[in-house]
Amino acid sequence: MDWGQSDLHHRLVLPWRGFWRPTWSRRELLNGHWFRFEIFLLGLLFVAVPYFASNNIAAHYLGTVWDPEIWLDREIPVINWTIIPYAALYLFYPATLVVSPRHDRGRAELVLAMQTLILATLFCSFFFLVFPAEIDLRDQLDLDSLTDLESSLFGFVHFSDNPWNAWPSLHIVHSYILARLMTHWLSREHEGKPLARAFVVLLWVEYALLCISILTTKQHYLFDLVTGLAVGMVAWRLFQPALELVASDGGGQVAEDAGWT
Repeated sequence: MDWGQSDLHHRLVLPWRGFWRPTWSRRELLNGHWFRFEIFLLGLLFVAVPYFASNNIAAHYLGTVWDPEIWLDREIPVINWTIIPYAALYLFYPATLVVSPRHDRGRAELVLAMQTLILATLFCSFFFLVFPAEIDLRDQLDLDSLTDLESSLFGFVHFSDNPWNAWPSLHIVHSYILARLMTHWLSREHEGKPLARAFVVLLWVEYALLCISILTTKQHYLFDLVTGLAVGMVAWRLFQPALELVASDGGGQVAEDAGWT
């Protein structure tokens, strides 16, 4: 492929020239385990840091520019136990690394998926900073009615995540992309296996509960959910040409064209 003639879409979603070369060169280290660990570290740097940085900037220095709250947001009931599927988002990241195939095709797909997460995070962070909105719903929670587990999870979420970064909901964006990616791998690598099918069903039940939970834990508005779904679906659609390119050669030519080797 002629990378020099690629349009902006290709430049963004297809392999970033040189960026992944050091990581790719170490892909066999420690039987491939280091590669996944390095991807995890890069995710912390380029995904977690922008999110929490924008969250704290909005909380301490910005004010609401446009409030997406509608009357229905306060009519949605609090359901305490849904903090469990809400917090389960944080299991999506290690689960993706565990599910990822150990061959070069799977590694290339994982790298390209990480690019998609980085771009989606930066895209959403633009709205968090330019159109900040405080999520003013936590007063509806009855903290005295929580079980010990629910109290611990709510405490963790409220401590680590200020009630900003409203829309689009990155909770929804990230989990959608990762659920689609894990489904893609499991369907291809473990086709017909009952355990893989059961995991995919569980994964999408969790995703449905996650979509509900951002509302019933009073962490987000309906508008945040709708825009998060839209961004997640568009991001996956833009990511598909990269998947198709990797599928055409198993990842080897992609790595060579991108300058990873």
